[in-house]
Parts: sequence; structure tokens; C-alpha cells
Amino acid sequence: MSHDDFPTDRPAVVTCGLPYANGDLHIGHLRTYVGGDVYSRALERLGQETAFVSGSDMHGTPVAVNAEQEGVSPEKFALDWHEQYAETFPKFNVEFDNYGHTHDETNTELTQQLVRDLDEAGHLYEKEIMVAYDPVDDQYLPDRYVEGTCPYCGAHARGDECDEGCQRHLEPGEVEEPESTITGNPAEYRERTHKFFAVSEFSEYLSGFLDRLEGTSNARNQPREWIEQGLQDWCITRDMDWGIDYPGGEATESPRKGGETAEQDLVLYVWVDAPIEYIASTKQYSERVGSDAFDWEAAWKEGVSDDHPEGGEIVHVIGRDIIQHHTIFWPAMLEATDHAEPRAVMASGFVTLDGKGFSTSRDRAVWADEYLEEGFHPDPLRYYLATNGGFQQDVDFSWEKFAERVNTELVGTVGNFLYRSLLFAHRNYEDGPDADAPSDDVAARIDEAIDDVAAAVNDYSVRALGDAVTDLARFGNEYIQRNEPWKLVDEDPEAAEQVIYDCVALAKAIAVLFEPLAPEKSERLWEQLGEPGSVHDATVEAAREGPAGDLSEPTELFEQIEDERVEALNEKLEARVAESEGDDEDDEESETDADEADDTDMTDIEPLSDDRISFDEFQELDVRVGRIDEAEGIEGADDLVKLTVDLGAETRTIVAGLKQLHDVDELPDTKVIVLANMEKAELFGVESNGMVLAAGEEADLLTTYEDAAPGTKVK
Repeated sequence: MSHDDFPTDRPAVVTCGLPYANGDLHIGHLRTYVGGDVYSRALERLGQETAFVSGSDMHGTPVAVNAEQEGVSPEKFALDWHEQYAETFPKFNVEFDNYGHTHDETNTELTQQLVRDLDEAGHLYEKEIMVAYDPVDDQYLPDRYVEGTCPYCGAHARGDECDEGCQRHLEPGEVEEPESTITGNPAEYRERTHKFFAVSEFSEYLSGFLDRLEGTSNARNQPREWIEQGLQDWCITRDMDWGIDYPGGEATESPRKGGETAEQDLVLYVWVDAPIEYIASTKQYSERVGSDAFDWEAAWKEGVSDDHPEGGEIVHVIGRDIIQHHTIFWPAMLEATDHAEPRAVMASGFVTLDGKGFSTSRDRAVWADEYLEEGFHPDPLRYYLATNGGFQQDVDFSWEKFAERVNTELVGTVGNFLYRSLLFAHRNYEDGPDADAPSDDVAARIDEAIDDVAAAVNDYSVRALGDAVTDLARFGNEYIQRNEPWKLVDEDPEAAEQVIYDCVALAKAIAVLFEPLAPEKSERLWEQLGEPGSVHDATVEAAREGPAGDLSEPTELFEQIEDERVEALNEKLEARVAESEGDDEDDEESETDADEADDTDMTDIEPLSDDRISFDEFQELDVRVGRIDEAEGIEGADDLVKLTVDLGAETRTIVAGLKQLHDVDELPDTKVIVLANMEKAELFGVESNGMVLAAGEEADLLTTYEDAAPGTKVK
């Protein structure tokens, strides 16, 4: 990899975390896949050679458990879901160059070879460990066949992950008070022999890797705490039937069921073969298009390319609950086997619904198929998911918010400019307006938008990609309104034609730059402009070129969503959720998916306090308006941000727990409310002089409605 700005002359691979093949997709899942698709398309617009790959995760206990409940084999169960995912993603214009799965021959061979390489290099060893066992049902309980209490934070945890608490990866035998998820029986721990990868040997390398890693700040900051606490070696085998066999075929007395006398080969833990699918899927893509079109080995292996011995540009787009796997285990495996290390990890926040987490068990979700069945086009949802907040922030979905973004930005700003400009051009210039080139200020504004897109790509900000387009359309609306070509047609026809030519040039630039977010609508706009070929093949250089085609009569690209429609959607969703919760009112636990914690905030509103304070006591609180001047994450702290806050009379340093809930780069210039006479405290070596106020678990920052200056006292 390099750290040069994109585009580089190295092959790039963009991957998305593999969806577990065990259930329907909802729009919470789509956020990661849309984000990956947007980012890979944007790289291609810049001229970067890019492969966009992923696949279905077929192995692991969630698949085995669900298949057993349905009375089918795990392979059939997982393949059915894989095929559904492969059909669903294109419906949302998520177009992988290759979409495979972890059970295919390519991934199996690559996984077993990589594990052999680890073994031959001396990075694997055997160890006796304690494995959960159900003595009543006479079976061993790997991973999600067991649940209990996290030993680190005390939250309810699955056998391999503290999904409801600290989100830490858990090794076999770590869960306290274990129970079988199959029978509900209390479990006990019994000693078994398993294979371990010596991850602890790579602590120094991983610290350096995190210093080099690009992407979202949460992907860099969370793993530092784990390294500082001391890395534990990683158990890479499991006692179960379903998975990729540990290479070598050594029979081990490690059955999931059958007692001490049965013998069975170990299978590899799902998180060994899952990321290797990234390599396998890229290889399958190269085999399909030819290595001249894309060389998977030059991208993934060190020493293959003489020009770039470090390999290509690997960018992982994932949910934040699998950061540890992609920034600790995976890069250690790659380093140990002479593969290229990832250049960047983009870890997304979750999607909530009206402030509460999606819950598959309570049917509290907007399902992918449901969205399409309501008659909505996929591109507005892509735009909403990509641009509603920073990528690492949680996004709250509601039909009201969705409609507002569509109506205000897509219809009112982008669509309004395109339709009014192209309609005027079509009616007044049958062959298109004629001019030598866009006027200087319009050409400069298009160049600025292209620079904004390049900056967004290099900042790993899909939101900024959308902002670049809406800002350009906003400029177009102001430009046409300021120049009033409808008046110039009679007063100065030549000037009128230049203005409309400029507007069509802006429309062409929007088509190119908007393609990553709204590929289908951008292609339709490209056709209305009469441009040759496909917008999907156009790079940003085409945005600088003036319009060349004959204009067709335009149609409006985006539809207004009426209030009545929103009300009907809300009623339908609320009725479905209420019915589901009524059927399962005694079940207080929510399900979570492998790539995404479904319930982010299931707490009810706290009751108001009966304890009162006097007015004089309130007056003792020195609450001020502040403005954040600078913000940076505190190294080693998972949640903390160091803020420099202007309080009018002075500037203070304040530490706030905002890192996981806000895009740190977006915090400067934000107005905040500060408790100024809070006692000083030292956190991670930084003295905090005040407290920034925020609402709820999502840290919704309190701010001002009007323009109160920094230092203004809140009364």
C-alpha cells in the first residue's frame, strides 16, 4: 500500500464485511454495503483501478444453530440466504465486482494454505483450554451455542463476543455463568485441545500498523486499548461439524456431541476463513476478467509487483462491532504470511429507528424488501444512508427524516436545478445551447467540486461526497436565479445562451459526481443530456468538459414524499411492531446480527426526579455558550475527545466522551453548552476544565437556537 493521495497507480480493493447467511437484510445492514459501493465508485471516478468485493459468511454457529432449528443442513440453509443476498444487493445498486461465499472451493483452498503458512512459520501452537459443555444434553458448546456474562464488563455476552457491552472478542472458556443456547441448561467447562495463533507476538507490529492506518478514527482508537491491556493469543479452532477443516486432517477428540470416545477433525473458527474471503473474492474476479484487467496477487501479496512490492490499496468497510477482527487478528494474519496490510478501515455506526435500535426479534426494522415494495427508488435511500451524519456516527432512521432529506435536498436542491435548467435549455435550444466553453466562474466552481470529491475520498467521508454534489447544485440554483436567462433571451440572446450552456455544464458535472451516490438517477440524467456512452464509465475529467449531446426533454429525477404518505408508513410500521411485541412481550432480550448490534438503546425515558433544588442553587451553576475551536481523539481512550472550547472570556480544554458518537473532524465550529464551574479532572493525562452538556446515550449535543456569542450565560 501507499499513503499517497488517491488516485494512485496501485490496484485498490474495497471490501465490505461479510453478511452472515442467516436472515433477512434490513436497511441497517445496507448502510455498510451502500457505503462501500459509494466509496468504490468514487475511487473509480478519480481514475483509481478498483475491485469491489465481498461474499456471504457461510460458517459459524449462528448458521448451524438456525439450520438445526429449521431441520436442514447448514450448507443448504446458508446457500439459500447467500442467493437471496446476491439478488438483493443489485436492487439497491450495490454492484460488487465479485460476490462469493466462504464455503466455495477458492476460499477453502486459500484458507487452508494460509493456515499452513502460519503453522510452518511457527505462529501456531496447541493448548489445553476449557470449553463449555452441556452435561444434560451431552454436547460441547462452541461460540454461540453458549451465552453468559462478559468477564470484562459484566454485560450479557455470547460465547465469542460481548455484543451487548464492551463488544470485546471473547475466547472459549471466558464467558462466566455459561448456559446452553440450545437447551437452556447450565453449562460446565471441560478441558479440550485446540490450536492457537500467537497474536501476542505481533503487538509491536500492530501498534505501528494502527499509526499508519487510515479511515475512520474509531477503527484506529478502539484497538489501542486492547493492545495496551495486553493481547491474548487467539483460539482458531472449534469443536463442530460445520466449517473449513483444520488443514492436516488430524483426528482430535473434540466432538460437539457424542462424549469422550468420539473423534472428529477440528474446524477453523469462522473469523479465520471469513476475512480470507476478501482475497478469494478478488482472485475470482481476476480469474473472470483476466490478470491484465486486475491482478489480485499484485493487490494482496507482498513482493509480487516490482513497482509496488508492498502490495495494493486495501480498504475495508465494516460495522464498528467487528473492528477488533479487522485491526488486530486480520492484519496479524496478513503480516505473518507476507500479505499486504490494509491501508484503511472505515467502521460505520449503527442505524436506529426513532431513537431505538433495530430488533429483528420484535420486527422493529425497515426491511430491504419492504422499502422496495413501498415503491421507493433505491437511490434516495443510498443518499440518505451515505450523507446523514458522519460514517462512524449512528444514524437514526424515521420516515419523517427520510422524507425531509429527500424533499429538501434531492427534490428541492438537486432535482430543482436540473429540471428547471434542462427544461429551459430544451425549449429554447433544440440542439443544445452553444458556447465555446463554460464561463470562468462556472468552470472554477466545477473544479472546486471535483477537488471536494477528491478530498472526500482521501478523508474516507461518504457524507462529504454527497455534500460536494448538493453544494454544486445549490450554486447552480443561485447562478440561474442571479442571471435570469428568461429575461436575457430577448434582451441579450448571446448572454442567455452562455448562461444556459453553463447550467447544462453544471448538470453534466453533477451527473458524473453524483454517480457514486445515485448511480441509476445519474445514468438517467446522462441520457437526458444526450452524452455518449455511460456515466458509470466517466471519470471526473468528463465533469470539466462542456456538454456535447443533443438534449432530450427532461423529466424530474426525484419524487416528493407527501406528509400523508409518511403518516401511512408510520402507522403500518407501528402496527407491525406493536403486534410483534404483543406476541413476545415476555421476551426482553433483543437479537443482534453478526455485523451489527441491533439494539443500540433499549432504555426507556427515565422518570423525572422528585428531588428539587432552589433557584439559588441553580444560580450557582455557571452554564455558558461555547464554540469548539479544535477537537482531537485522545490516544488510548476509546471514547474520549480533547476539545478546545472558546468561552468568550477564555479558551479551555475540555475532555468529552464523544469519539464513538460524533465525527470528531466535524466538531470544530459547533456551538455547545458548557458547565463552566465543574471541578477540574484529569482523564488519560489531559486536564479537563469544564463539562460539555449533551442529551441521552447518543450524546446529542445541546446548542443554541439563535446566534448567542461564546461566553453568553445560560439563565
